[in-house]
Amino acid sequence: MTDAALTAETTREQRFDAFVAEHRDRAVALAWRLLGGDRAAAEDVAQQAFVRAWRGLDGFRGDAKLSTWFHRILVRQVRSHQRWHGVRHKLGLLSRDGEVPARAVEPPTPDGGMQARIARAMETLSPGQREAFTCIHLQGLTVEETAEVLGRAPGTVKSHLHRALKKLRSELQDLREEAA
Repeated sequence: MTDAALTAETTREQRFDAFVAEHRDRAVALAWRLLGGDRAAAEDVAQQAFVRAWRGLDGFRGDAKLSTWFHRILVRQVRSHQRWHGVRHKLGLLSRDGEVPARAVEPPTPDGGMQARIARAMETLSPGQREAFTCIHLQGLTVEETAEVLGRAPGTVKSHLHRALKKLRSELQDLREEAA
């Protein structure tokens, strides 16, 4: 390898390291939300997504922002994890005794169970609804960015978002009545 090629590769690695440092927490948070609160799985999925991004970096054409391209990889990795988790669950392969391990739970907070209620309500959403709601309302992406990340049409994202909001309002209706 020539000195110029070696320098270019080092610079590329440094830029990618900086990208990982800047986006790691947000990637883990997105995976955590899409996976329904499993911290260990979210960290594994985020790490796998960064590895896939590094391996596929030569294929990045620059049509979108690097972060949008990466989030698309992350969402695919989440979906893959969910598929395999479902298969292992059905086959009883998640633990030696056939029991499904308990989900990692965030430490309790003094909110009277509000976070747990919201988490349970989020679990009632379909995967598409959860993805759309999480990307737009919890990650701050626009509908267009979300569509690009999820690989769906903007109209589909809007439809999933509408259904998610409708379902969450229904699931959490009693909270609105208490506040009034």
